[in-house]
Amino acid sequence: MSLTVAYDPNNILSKIARGELPSIKVSENSEVFTVMDIFPQSRGHMLVVPKRSTAVNLLEEQPSTLQTLIVEVQRVARAAVKALRPDGVRIAQFNGAPAGQTIFHPHFHIIPVFEGETLARHGGGKAETAELEAIATQIRAALS
Repeated sequence: MSLTVAYDPNNILSKIARGELPSIKVSENSEVFTVMDIFPQSRGHMLVVPKRSTAVNLLEEQPSTLQTLIVEVQRVARAAVKALRPDGVRIAQFNGAPAGQTIFHPHFHIIPVFEGETLARHGGGKAETAELEAIATQIRAALS
């Protein structure tokens, strides 16, 4: 059962948190960071991630970490709306492989939704780095 797997400290989000893998960061503080999803479902798709978590999913996460995490989700989602002007915003969080979880480290997806545009599949095609950086710059400016 994928809800009870052991935590792997070498998962991609832990490696990004430790600075071992590159990412396009949108925001960061001592507890959480937000990165552009390199396999976006839409323009502006981001992941909000706790830095020091050793939980596999939200069900195992400490309440204090969840509080900090969800406040940052709201802050960054508001900035995405201001910067990108989507028609809606999907906030998603998956627990267990059967539910769609592919990285076993807690994180939230912020997915701007634009009317008339179909969302790509979760974990679909890889985006161009320059395009992601341009979108991140817009969202960072809206955070200021």
